[in-house]
Amino acid sequence: MSSHPFTVCPVSPPERAWGEPPPLDTLACSLTVPGEPLGAQVARAAVRAVLHAYRLDPLAPAVVQVAGELVGAAWKLDPGRSLYLSVRHRDDSLRLIAYDGHPPHAHPRLAAHCEARRRAALRLMAAVVRSCGGAWGFGDSREPGGGTRTWASLPRHGAADYLRA
Repeated sequence: MSSHPFTVCPVSPPERAWGEPPPLDTLACSLTVPGEPLGAQVARAAVRAVLHAYRLDPLAPAVVQVAGELVGAAWKLDPGRSLYLSVRHRDDSLRLIAYDGHPPHAHPRLAAHCEARRRAALRLMAAVVRSCGGAWGFGDSREPGGGTRTWASLPRHGAADYLRA
């Protein structure tokens, strides 16, 4: 006979009125996309759908652009392998993280060349993030198997104002 930790079933959260968006603190979406040119298109469509579900459509121009650029750059640096994209809302910002399997280089010149390549591939994304008042960067992935983690954080108010300037 097994011991069960619950004596009653967990209570379901209260239902929202039909059409009411979910709370922003529940915005968390992760997906794996192909390491092909199509991957950026899939990422943009998925992020657009998530933003729409949360009634964050005004943020779409900036956030969708950043998602596509993150995945596009990851594909160029690690072609043919699956890429992982995460979108979350934290501290009134949208945080996007792309993981690719491109390992860090031990040789300093190779590492510098690779970093320059990644920065060049992300020039447009960097401009969008800067325009929104956000931040971005990259480093070693904490995922099993290693690779590179590239991230961008876009404040909601900055992303909403992105095309209004």
